[in-house]
Amino acid sequence: MPTTDKYGQGIGLWQMTDAPSIPDAIKAIADGVIPRGVLRFASASQRGATLVGEYAPVDGMLTWLVDVKRLELRSGGAWSVLAVGNRAWTTIGLASGWSHDGNNNGTFQYRLVSLFGEETIMFRGGIGRTTYPGTVPGSWTLNTTALPTAARPSTTRTFLVACSDASSDRLALKVDLKPDGQINLLGTSATARPPWVSFNGTFVSL
Repeated sequence: MPTTDKYGQGIGLWQMTDAPSIPDAIKAIADGVIPRGVLRFASASQRGATLVGEYAPVDGMLTWLVDVKRLELRSGGAWSVLAVGNRAWTTIGLASGWSHDGNNNGTFQYRLVSLFGEETIMFRGGIGRTTYPGTVPGSWTLNTTALPTAARPSTTRTFLVACSDASSDRLALKVDLKPDGQINLLGTSATARPPWVSFNGTFVSL
């Protein structure tokens, strides 16, 4: 019978007393080593279709998902995000009337990161507006194109952003990040017409 490794990992090692079988010897090592390495899958759906039956995932298993560039750990019977690969900042196309670099805060951008084991969207930069319509709406959809599916939350995420006190009776506005990928700015009014809004330092869990 194959013995196990001396590191206590349960990896089967073929012995001289075992019947000669190169395929069985290789399989014993592969079955012990592969699940303890980082498994690579094109997507979560491919992982789900592959890790079934006797190959079902177990706690401690690590996988890398190519499509979302994400390292995940199996813990408590579920997959938890450990890290997200290098994600460049992506510029957000702005709706008419809004411009980038409000108050010299930089271009309005986002990127995905892992924070406390959860995939998170981070924002940076600022937006500006030189004029408002005569009747100021209470909400605006800021982005011309919805965020991609990977950057959309499962439910609406609400957070606050700083705004100018010039031409505004408030110092913060509300933002709703919607499951459909829209970024909505709320809180403007006849007395709240800030020339700039800053997104620096804001982030929400997806």
